[in-house]
Amino acid sequence: MARDLQRRRARERSGQFLAEGVRCVEELMAASLRLRAVIVSPGISETERGKALLDLVRTAAPERHFQLEEVSESELASISDTESPQGILVIADQPERSFGNISPDGVVLVLDGVQDPGNVGTILRTAQALGVSATIALPGTVDLWNPKVVRSAMGALFTHNAFHASTADTLTFLAGIEMPIWATSAAGERIGKKSGDSGLAIVVGNEAAGVSRELVAAAARTVAIPILGVESLNVAVATGILLYAVTAA
Repeated sequence: MARDLQRRRARERSGQFLAEGVRCVEELMAASLRLRAVIVSPGISETERGKALLDLVRTAAPERHFQLEEVSESELASISDTESPQGILVIADQPERSFGNISPDGVVLVLDGVQDPGNVGTILRTAQALGVSATIALPGTVDLWNPKVVRSAMGALFTHNAFHASTADTLTFLAGIEMPIWATSAAGERIGKKSGDSGLAIVVGNEAAGVSRELVAAAARTVAIPILGVESLNVAVATGILLYAVTAA
């Protein structure tokens, strides 16, 4: 089962995901998501932090009703997505999230075809840190529950309101709550702070293709970060700057 969850289709079918590594599992243990199984190997006990996590897992297993399975290092490596597993891997349920949890006065981040897992994980961490109301992943964006996204988000995905939705449903929702859309474009006007307490949706796109025409057409403004000496910024870096610009007091 754990090996199957490396594939997006299996994650979508089961509604489950994998999390691995000491820090990631620490964050997952602190969250309210339902755990199905924790798989450990002797490597977890090589550090004091790992030993403490193992003790926590053993104590929590009967209370939170998940299975604790001990395997060899080679067995864990065969289902791990990393080159140097840290001796612990968790199978958990994906949380149910939707438009209904979005504040109409907040900032919504929309990912339009952002494909690199590491970038998306970093973006989710940044969105959580800056108080973004939700992150919506449109078709073409990497699966938010891809193991690489889960690791690079470093716990943010377990609490931040991030989910997948169609472009049509997203535009309908934003129109329904009268939330303006700002699409990012190198040719856009200089980014500025959103006005007052009004809500705002920021759309960032694929580094190569940018934001789709459909979303640009729906946008109230196209905005850009003024930069010097380089053609473009990494999408995760650019998103962090954009979000800070509209959320900073």
